[in-house]
Amino acid sequence: MSKSAARAGTVRVFIADGSQLSCQLIAAAVRRGRYRTRVVGYATDATGVREGLEESEADVAVIGARLENEDLAGFHVTREILASPHKPNVIIILDSNKPAMVVEAFRAGASGIFSRDQSSELLCKCIHAVHTGQVWASSKELRFVIEALGPAAPAKTISVRGTGLLTKREEGVVHLVAEGMTNRDISHELNLSEHTVRNYLFRIFNKVGTSNRLELALYAIDRREGLDQQNTLAAMDESQTSANQAVSTRRA
Repeated sequence: MSKSAARAGTVRVFIADGSQLSCQLIAAAVRRGRYRTRVVGYATDATGVREGLEESEADVAVIGARLENEDLAGFHVTREILASPHKPNVIIILDSNKPAMVVEAFRAGASGIFSRDQSSELLCKCIHAVHTGQVWASSKELRFVIEALGPAAPAKTISVRGTGLLTKREEGVVHLVAEGMTNRDISHELNLSEHTVRNYLFRIFNKVGTSNRLELALYAIDRREGLDQQNTLAAMDESQTSANQAVSTRRA
């Protein structure tokens, strides 16, 4: 891309989604828009995204939340992008604008979120708004983020009887789901059959109140963050107690 074209306001866009056809459809929609935009590449998996962005020097990356067969791969690769030397602004395309999905997209570092049922012209507008440093989201979606910044609800980690909600094996399955592993990957990792992995997942869904892998992965992420906060507070309380005891000792 020449410097003169860049000065003219053309935005270089890299596209990543779950299939090559989907990437091509998004690219065609972007090219038809009234804004000056150039598609510089596309990919369907995390490796392709990393390699493509290194070569293309895109200004904006439009990334689907789901890449190939991994539900949360778009969130994971967004975190990696923002930790790299070249940091394009990221727009995450969501299949659902449920609160958990919206909040997780912004936690991953997205500058904007876009729903698949919105118009291609609006996507072009979103790309250029994000390129100029704006945050793109609807008022409803921003409210989800604001509510998430409020007092966090206790993580659902124990049953009403006070015993562990999940067994150690179930905890392991949840962790691997949150890492983006498929049932086949999990079966190899834990030396189980895929049928057994599916049975574990059904039991876990019932215990934690989720209905699919994506909700379970988001549950695991929220729970991990909640536990980290609890551990931090516990450490602060312990430190304060030690300080108070030291003061009491000196006074004695």
